[in-house]
Formats: sequence, structure tokens, C-alpha cells
Amino acid sequence: MSPPRRSSSSHGDRTSTETLQRNNSSNSGVILDISSLKMAEVDTEVPPLPPRYRFRDLLLGDQTFQNDDRVQVEFYVNENTFKERLKLFFIKNQRSSLRIRLFNFSLKILTCALYILRVSLDNPDDFNPNPCAFCRNNTCMNATNSDKINWELIFCVNRRDPVWAIQVSVALISFLETMLITYLSYKGNIWEQIFQISFILEMINTVPFIITIFWPPLRNIFVPVFLNCWLAKGALENMINDFHRAIQRTHSAMFNQVFILICTLLCLVFTGACGIQHLERAGKHLTLFDSFYFCIVTFSTVGYGDVTPQIWPSQLLVVILICVALVVLPLQFEELAYLWMESQKLGGNYSRHRAQTEKHVVLCVSSLKIDLLMDFLNEFYAHPRLQDYYVVILCPTEIDIQVRRILQIPLWSQRVIYLQGSALKDQDLMRAKMDDAEACFILSSRNEVDRTAADHQTILRAWAAKDFAPNCPLYVQILKPENKFHVKFADHVVCEEEFKYAMLALNCVCPATSTLVTLLVHTSRGQEGQMSPEQWQRTYGRCSGNEVYHIRLCDSKFFGEYDGKSFTYASFHAHKKYGVCLIGVKREDNKSILLNPGPRHIMAAADTCYYINITKEENSAFIFKQEEKDNKGLPVTGLYDAPSRLPVHSIIASMVDQATSYGTVAIDLQNPDPPEESSKLTLPTENGAGSRRPSIAPVLEIADSSAILPCDLLSDQSEDETNQSDEEGSVGSDFVKGYPPNSPYIGSSPTLCHLLPQKAPFCCLRLDKGCTHNSFEDAKAYGFKNKLIIVSAETAGNGLYNFIVPLRAYYRPRKELNPIVLLLDYPPDNHFLEAICCFPMVYFMAGTIDNLDNLLQCGIIYADNLVVVDKESTMSAEEDYMADAKTIVNVQTMFRLFPSLSIITELTHPSNMRFMQFRAKDCYSLALSKLEKIERDKGSNLAFMFRLPFAAGRVFSISMLDTLLYQSFVKDYMIAIIRLLLGLDTTPGSGYLCAMKITEEDLWIRTYGRLFQKLCSSSAEIPIGIYRTESHMFSTSEASSVWIKASYLSGSLAVILASASWSLFILPDSYFILSSCPGLCFFVFCLLCSFPPFILPYSLFSLN
Repeated sequence: MSPPRRSSSSHGDRTSTETLQRNNSSNSGVILDISSLKMAEVDTEVPPLPPRYRFRDLLLGDQTFQNDDRVQVEFYVNENTFKERLKLFFIKNQRSSLRIRLFNFSLKILTCALYILRVSLDNPDDFNPNPCAFCRNNTCMNATNSDKINWELIFCVNRRDPVWAIQVSVALISFLETMLITYLSYKGNIWEQIFQISFILEMINTVPFIITIFWPPLRNIFVPVFLNCWLAKGALENMINDFHRAIQRTHSAMFNQVFILICTLLCLVFTGACGIQHLERAGKHLTLFDSFYFCIVTFSTVGYGDVTPQIWPSQLLVVILICVALVVLPLQFEELAYLWMESQKLGGNYSRHRAQTEKHVVLCVSSLKIDLLMDFLNEFYAHPRLQDYYVVILCPTEIDIQVRRILQIPLWSQRVIYLQGSALKDQDLMRAKMDDAEACFILSSRNEVDRTAADHQTILRAWAAKDFAPNCPLYVQILKPENKFHVKFADHVVCEEEFKYAMLALNCVCPATSTLVTLLVHTSRGQEGQMSPEQWQRTYGRCSGNEVYHIRLCDSKFFGEYDGKSFTYASFHAHKKYGVCLIGVKREDNKSILLNPGPRHIMAAADTCYYINITKEENSAFIFKQEEKDNKGLPVTGLYDAPSRLPVHSIIASMVDQATSYGTVAIDLQNPDPPEESSKLTLPTENGAGSRRPSIAPVLEIADSSAILPCDLLSDQSEDETNQSDEEGSVGSDFVKGYPPNSPYIGSSPTLCHLLPQKAPFCCLRLDKGCTHNSFEDAKAYGFKNKLIIVSAETAGNGLYNFIVPLRAYYRPRKELNPIVLLLDYPPDNHFLEAICCFPMVYFMAGTIDNLDNLLQCGIIYADNLVVVDKESTMSAEEDYMADAKTIVNVQTMFRLFPSLSIITELTHPSNMRFMQFRAKDCYSLALSKLEKIERDKGSNLAFMFRLPFAAGRVFSISMLDTLLYQSFVKDYMIAIIRLLLGLDTTPGSGYLCAMKITEEDLWIRTYGRLFQKLCSSSAEIPIGIYRTESHMFSTSEASSVWIKASYLSGSLAVILASASWSLFILPDSYFILSSCPGLCFFVFCLLCSFPPFILPYSLFSLN
């Protein structure tokens, strides 16, 4: 060996390696220097293995170091001793100790059975010629004297040899087992082991029998073997505990306590019966059954007196037993009551047997309030096929007193189970049997001040549920849109702020959109308001029962005959023939739902049809001839007789979801000219004469391609209209169509919008301050052509982006775009400004609605709509339902100061909408309040629908949309349809929601059915609702002016969703129209038949 030479070579290798590494590091950045990680070389090195051993080592393993100084270490040698092995078998091991205790319990039961057998074979009246030695030496009295006690019969019994042999064998086994367990359980204090009650009882019941083996004269001595029942009770308790440990059951405290109480009662009765029977051998000679009867009667505090002990020893035993029972039983009952109260707080368990044989869903919430619970239960159990489902509520907080009262009602107590626990703990998810649940609903706590923290809790609950039960469908409610992508894996997700802002935006251009959507997502049978004396309330209530349903075309009687026909033709004729409205369709090979795809869409047998009706087709009966006979010869009459001619303040609105759906909306039209009194409304005539009404073109089965022009999304068809002034044509001429380049959060759907050619500087977005680009400092200086839309919010959250997008969608005519002013309590950050700077006429300013200067500066005088968004900081209050106090008072102040302003308010609690536009002396509002109470007493979950602010679409609460998530359990397409309806999602070829005004020139249409035909034949639009008003004059003590009110009496304006076919259509103010594409048309909004394919720009997917 030559260590110096080897060391030198190794040193040279290290030097060259270090030089190479330095050169490489200087050329290519950071390189890991592994030389410092090498183990320092020692003076002696391990020689390499000889070549002749290497292949053998590969096959046989390493055998070259067998003779080295290696030590084999054994662990847990303390468990290898004989005592430890016995302890492991008898005590530590769960299953073996369970078997040992089961064997011990069987022995104790056998001894008790042998005692009963011995008693049944014993007869005290028989003379015993061979008494035991103890009895022969005893100086007891003669039994012939009835007033004396025959102690011989108490201490001596007649025990037959087979019974004695068995009892001795059992006693010997029990004694040896007791000694072994005592030895194994010894921990240094022998007296602690000896003075245990169980050890003393074992000695009393076993040692006398062992002595009789060696001393035969004592074989007839009495041994209280019946006391083994207490040892059997202890063995059974230990056996149950071991069994629960073996099956990993931890929640068994209530079961154990009830079991212990029952065992204690049985042992007391058995001990008393056996003891009294034995002592009465020297007295009345009671049988074992008589003693058992006496104990039962005594412990039940009845005491008939027909069977009583006669001698003082048995009477003393009864006293002792009663004293023991008075001490032991109250302690047991107290422990049981405590566990019962605790289990009531925790809710117990949902058994595995019930989970596997019955169907249940799990509702996970942070805190459960009575309103949330009733909304869920009413909507969930409104569907007939869900009546047999159980609802298991998993909530970390203690059950509320009001919720407890509700759950005690028999209607809910049999179907709703409350469990206190956390969704983050697998034990609580196991209690709720999440893995066997049909669905899991996870709701956020919207009343929290920190809504982001509430979302984080919801996300963790969703993750925990998915981890524990991957196959359980998840229905998740999230508050903020930026947190939505965390729960993208859920089957159905509803983002509150997305829906809220989109709905509030559409309320500004399509009145009462919030009312329509709310009625759609609530399940009702249309029985609300049917006892009302007013026609509009009865119609409104009946129409509120319309919902969205689906059916395959080939399975449908409604639409089966339209196979191969156009969608528009099928929708019109289905409405004309059956009174249902076809609003959408889905191809078999496509997952996307298309709302009103237009006449170019040809219906196929495999298509899924989405329609609006009172009930689904499967629950409908068809009567074809009877109605014709009943209606033959009947005159055509109007829905109501108007006392005056309606003014031309009407809006048509056609909505995507409802065809036969009915709904109502109430609103106050402020400051129009008072109508002049006249007779009933007359139809317009040509040249003042009663000439024939114009005809309406038929709806074609197959669309005429020559009549439908292609639509160019990148151009504005409204600019081609004639008879427009240069000033009108210049409005919005510098706008372009495209996709917003910056989205404020991940997961927002791309929507084609009107955009600025270049992004506006942030300084130009500030309305109340001038900059280098302009010097305007208020809304008046800008000189806007159209009315403003003002949004009052606390902060510029990401959800506010969804308010701007629907109002800047590409199908909105450029000349009708309303300027948007964001009135914010706190200035927005640059991230939000970067997202909105590409939209035209969008501004912000810092201020509040309770400051009149801020309102005037943001242009409230020039505004058409003011949207008041609920503030996060006021969503929680010490007193229930007081969270809306400040908002309601501020809105009422603006209502008094600006009566012509349309104020749309979001409230935290729906019950507070009765305070909106409050008039203390308005008799009509008081009448509606009584109607609401009547409907609430009937159990309706739409009792608030008759309130005028809600019916008019002037007030909204996001909690009204909670039912959308619940309804998705039965109708998995509802969220997708509502998102398309509100413009949150866009699908190529699908329609959108818009509004259309009706003028007096359109009154020749006359009926809703003719309007349906006109819209389908001319522009392929599908009307699904009517928003109408009626003028009435009334005076108030607050003002002497004349008001134009909505509906049939003062103070209401009705929205009727998809009124019945061919019903009288007298100047409806608004139709919610589901159109397929903008184009040339007769009215304000221009609609065409189909969409061109969407082309997403590359910049949409780039990160800026």
C-alpha cells in the first residue's frame, strides 16, 4: 500500500475538480459545490472487495463482514417475560382480554343460574337428617315455634351433590382466575388489591366452596352465590368497553351509562329477591317468584301489601336495599341526565344502519339561524321525491333556542337531525355519515364582518368533505368571486357576489329582474294570494308557481311533434297549444345549454328541452276537446277594466326562464303627468276609423335563410338605423368591441363588451377631481347624454366588476349606454382600476349616500337609477334584523329628497323590505301587510312577494338566492341557466336577457299570444314575462300631488311571468325578452336569430 501516493493523487483530483468548478461557476451562474459535501478522508481506507467474491455477494448477499464486531440488538425484551406475556393475553390485548372477560361473565351467570336451580330444588319443610356441622352446634330455636326464627334454615341449605360439584368446579376456576388477575395487576400495594369490592365478593363466593372439598360436613352451608350478579355486572361493563375499543367506537358514553343503570336495577332486584327468599326460609317460606314480585312492587313504590317479609332479618335486608337504591340510583340518574344534556348539545350520531338503508343529506354551516334553516327545509322538502330524505345538520356552535323549537315540531323532528361538530374533524364527519350521504351542502356565513375569512372556512370545509367522502356530491356557497377557484372541484358552486352584482345591474336596464329570478328559484304551487279580492294578486300568486323543467324531446308530449322543426317554431306552438314556454335546449353531444338558439336551430329527438310551466310534463294531464266546448261562444273579455287610459310609460321585458311562469312586480312611477279620465282602453285605429288590425306573419317551421342576415359582433347594428341625428350617431362612435384585457380575479367568464380603444388613465376615472387630461370635477361638467347609474358600495371588491360587465355587454346599443358612477366609502386600489379602465364611461369617487354633497357631486340629479349595495361592516348587529337600520333610513331620506329616482336597495334580511319607501298612513300597504301575514301562516316561503318594493324590483336580499343552490340538488341545470340569464356566462349560439319598450302604436297586438307570435315571426324573440302598470289617482296627507301607481289599486305594479296564452294584453309596461342576437328590429333593442361563433383573443389568456 502507498497511502502518500494515493493521498497525493486524490489531492490533485480535488484541486482539478475545484478549478473546473470555479471556471464553470464563473461562466454559468450558481453551481452546487459538492466537494464540501464529501466525507473527510481518513488515514485508513477500506480496501475494495476481491473480484472473486463480488458475483457471489450479488447473489447471496453481503457475507464478507460476518466476523466483524457487530452486535444484534433486540427491542422490547421486557415483553418477553412470562408475566408480561400473561398480562398481554389477559389485560392488554383487546381481543384476547375481551374473550377472557366474556368467559368470566359466563361463569358468573352460570353461578347465578346454579343458585336458582338449587333454590328450586330446595324445600325448607323437608327434614334434613344430616345438617351441617355449623347447624348442629348452633343454639338456635326450634322451628316449630312460629314466633321464633329458625336460624338453622338460614345458615344451612339442602344442596345436592351434582349441584355442589358443579358449583365447586366453577368456584375453583373463578378463584384461580382472580388470583392470576390480581397477580398480574399488582403494582406494589397488595392491600389495595385485597380491599377491592370485587376481590372481596370473589372470596366470599369461592373460598367456602373450596373449603367444602377438604371438609365435607360443610357442604350444606349457605353461600350467597347470588352476589355474583354484581361481579357479572362489572365483567359485562369491562367487556362492553373492550368491545368498543376493538371496533374503534369512541362515542358510546350515553350507551354505557344507560347500560350501567339497567344493570344496576337488575342487580338490585335480583339481590333483593334472592336475599329475601333465603331469609324467609326461616319465616313464611316465600318462593323465589314471590320475592321477585315483592321487590318489583317495592321498587316501583306501589306496595300492594299482599306479599311482605315476616321476620326481622328479611325486613332489615329490605331497609338496606332501599337505602342502597336511594344512594346509588340518583347518582346513576344524575350521570345519565348530564350525558343526555351533553348529547343533546352535540346531537348524538346518525347510525350507520340508517345511513345505508335511508337517504340523507348533510348541511354544513358555521352558525345556524332560523331564517337559513327554514329556507333550506322549505325548498328542499318542496320536491315530492325528497320527502323520504333526512337532513343532518353539522354545525360547530351550540344549537340556537329558536332552532331547537323548530326542530321539536313533529314535521321536522322526524326528518332533521342536529349534530354539533366540525366538518374539519373526521370523527364528526363519521358521526354524520358523510360517506353515505346523497349530497353535502356547505354554506358560508354571510353575516360575518370579514367575509374573506368566512370564505376561507368554507374552503376548508369543502376540502375536508372531499377528502373524507370523495364520491359525495358537493354544493358549495362562496361569498367572494376570487375564492371560487379554490372550490372548483365541487359539483355545484354559487358565488354570492357574482349573482348579486349581475342581478342589480340588470335591474337597472330590465326592471324587476331580481323579482323574476327570485320567483324562478323558489318552489311554489302557485297558491299564494288566491283568496285575495284583487285580480292582480291572484294572477301574480298563481304565476309565481312557474318553474324551469327539462325533458328529452323524444319523451315529451309537449315538444315531441316538433322534431325537425326550428326552435322558434317549437317554442311558439308549444306555448299556443299547451301554455308552456320552451326557453332553451341542449344537444346530446354538447354539455352547454343554449337559451333561445333561434330559428336556425333544428330540434332533434335526442335534444334536452328546458321549458317553463306550473309543473313538469310528467305530472300533467292532457284534455284536448273539453276546453274547446267550454269556451265556445264565450266573448273575449279583458283581464280588468281600467278606469282610465294608461299612459305610455311601459316597458316590454322577455326573460329566459319562464314561459308560463307568473310573477309580479310593484313599483311607483313618480312624477308623470296625471292621466285624464276616460272610458275603457281602446285600440288604435287607422285614420281614426275602426279598420281591421294589421296581420302578423306566421312562424315558419324552418327558418328562411334569406330573411336572416348574418350578425357581425364587431359592429354595432344600431349605427345603421336611419333618421338619427349626427349628435346621436356620434355617441359611442369611438368605442370598440372586444374582451376585457384584465380580469380582477381568476375564474371570471370572458364576455364580449364595449371597450375603449385605449385604456383610460387612472386619473381620468376619478369623477370629483380634475387631472391633466380634463378639468371636470362633477357629473354636470361631463354633460352626459344618457342618465347615470350610481352604485353606492363600501369597497370596490372584485364582485363589483360583474356589475359593469352586463351594462357594457356587446348587445347593448352604444347610444343607450348609461354612464356608471361608483360611489365608494373607500377609494379603490390600482388592481381594481386596472380591470375597469378599459370600459367606457365608468367613474368613481369617494363618498357616502348619507352625505348630500357627495350625492350632488356624483350627479344624482341626472341619475336614472341608484343602487345601494349592502355594506359588509353593517351585516352583523347585536340585535337580530337591525343590520339594515342605517341603509333603510338613508334610502328613505333619498326617497323623500329625490322622489323620481329609482332606488334599488340590497338588504341583509328580507323581512326588512317592508320598511322600504315606508308610509305610515298608506292603507294599501297595510292591507298588503295583512296579506303577507296570512300567507306566512299558511306556510308559504314566498310570503314577502306581495310587498310592493319587492314586486317592483326595488329591493333585494341575496339570501333569496340561497334556494338556487338547494334547487340544484333536483335540477342540476338551474345554476347554468341563471348564469346565462344574468350574463355571467356566455355560450356560442345562446341568447341573452333584454328589455323592450312598448308604445301606443303596438296596442294593435292586443293579446299576449299575438305578441308571442309577432316576436317569434319577426325577430325570433321568446317573451317570458310581463311587467305592467296601471294608473290610479289618490291623495295622501304627505303631499297633494297626483301619483301614478302600479297595479290595480294605488301602490302596486305587477310583473306577470308568461301569462296564459291568448289572455288580454292591455298595455304591459315591460316584457323580459330572451333574444338570440342583436340586429335590426322595430323597437328599441334590435334582435337577430343566431350568434356567430365566439373567437377568444390571445390577450385574454395573457398575464399583464
